[in-house]
Amino acid sequence: MLLAVVTISDRCSIGQLTDTAGPAVVEILRAHWADASIETALLPDEEDSIVALLEQFAADGAALVLTAGGTGFGPRDRTPEATRRVIDREAPGLAELMRSQGAAQNKFAWLSRAVCGLKEGTLIVNLPGSLRGATESLTNILPLLKHAVEVAGGSSSHPQ
Repeated sequence: MLLAVVTISDRCSIGQLTDTAGPAVVEILRAHWADASIETALLPDEEDSIVALLEQFAADGAALVLTAGGTGFGPRDRTPEATRRVIDREAPGLAELMRSQGAAQNKFAWLSRAVCGLKEGTLIVNLPGSLRGATESLTNILPLLKHAVEVAGGSSSHPQ
């Protein structure tokens, strides 16, 4: 199974900051999908570049693509817009769960514009760019992701 983690940050992409969210997300994925192949990427906040990479991962058959960053109110935060250009169908419950559970710990979670959805059999999930926001958001939806990925990939099994 192919999984991907894409950090989207102008400052990290030019070495001004060190990406901590992406590597932390990879570690969480490794703990839950030990046999998966995990690819990573680091991009600036350029909508067309984000679209191209998300489409490439979907074309390559990635089961799950997690983005970290670009979901806030900043003028260059364009990850949700890029994701909407790629996905065929939204999965709003995942984004709602991340915001509602996150807000119980940090009221600023309500400011996330994260989008989740499907591009054919690939599930794409936008996570916040901060270490805490990315890991808490992923942890909050993790119990649903394995089933979501299986169903998106064509499985017809249902949890008990």
